Amino acid sequence: MSLNNLLAMLFWLGELIVASLLLSYGAEYFAKKYGAKFVGRTLLSIVTTLPEIAIVIYAAGDGLYGTAIGAGLGSNLLMMTLGLSIMLLIATTRLSRAPQPAIDVSAFRLDKVFLIITAAASAILFIDGYNFIDGFIFAGIFVAYVLLAFREMKAEKQKVKLSQTVSDGTASEIEHATSDNRGGKKILGSTQKAVLAFAAGTLGVFVGAQPFIVSLEGFSVDAGISLIVLAVIISPIAGEMPEKLSMMILARKGASGASLAIANVLGSKILNNSLLLAVAVFAAMYHGGFYASIGATPILSYQMVLVTAATIIATILMFGKTIGFKVGIVLIAMYAASISIQFVLPHDLNSR
Repeated sequence: MSLNNLLAMLFWLGELIVASLLLSYGAEYFAKKYGAKFVGRTLLSIVTTLPEIAIVIYAAGDGLYGTAIGAGLGSNLLMMTLGLSIMLLIATTRLSRAPQPAIDVSAFRLDKVFLIITAAASAILFIDGYNFIDGFIFAGIFVAYVLLAFREMKAEKQKVKLSQTVSDGTASEIEHATSDNRGGKKILGSTQKAVLAFAAGTLGVFVGAQPFIVSLEGFSVDAGISLIVLAVIISPIAGEMPEKLSMMILARKGASGASLAIANVLGSKILNNSLLLAVAVFAAMYHGGFYASIGATPILSYQMVLVTAATIIATILMFGKTIGFKVGIVLIAMYAASISIQFVLPHDLNSR
């Protein structure tokens, strides 16, 4: 039985790796066209969060509210510490094709501010549990974030365009207007390849995430791994596999890939603190009626405090102009400390 789960786990892991490669290829193309920050914040963060969204919908829709909220909290803890640290260690060492001394994070001020706001808001609103009002608040926060990100992307593109116009006059516009058909076909072909790769990667994540999680959890149970390890360590690792793989692949590609990876992790964690919680609330409403609420049980309250503190500390570390190898080591230490603390917390994540 354990062997079957192990083989299934390895198969679906391979499928997720291929899907993540396709995602990173498509995302890189779109990043060049629309900007790394906007693509990482929106397209890539939503796609790589699909497994978590599916888990939350299934759990909350089945009345397992603790599991639904715990999935989002475990994801934030994992990616804001271990996930981000692995990306930094790859990008700043010989594991990268073009190692960087440090990663410039000065352009992510909006994301860092939003991440702290959403982390604090999700914790404060959870004091008396989540209800339909909180669900609409979380959805509104996510919409505001996307709109501001889109506005920032447009402003940056306009700034670049004006700069090019000043330095080059109208030469670039004339060259663009007189480009031959062969060049146009090449651009069109690249766009089609990027769209197909991104779509295939998205489909691969959607298809492979659930069976990978099921096989991984089945193997963990067969191997006699404790419930706390399964709930706090194994499940978040499984749910975040597409995002972690995409981050590692992008981090190996140099500064532009690392920038896209940073945008992805920040955008996806803001999504977890807003859209994912809104989905959990709405799924709970579907299960228990319009006025259904997700109660602030002791285990979830402890988890919320721990994860909120870790998220805010990790974000504060990013408020300088750059982050590098040393920050990566600090984040690994934070993850180890957080996991150690988890073992003294209550373990019943299925409480409603």
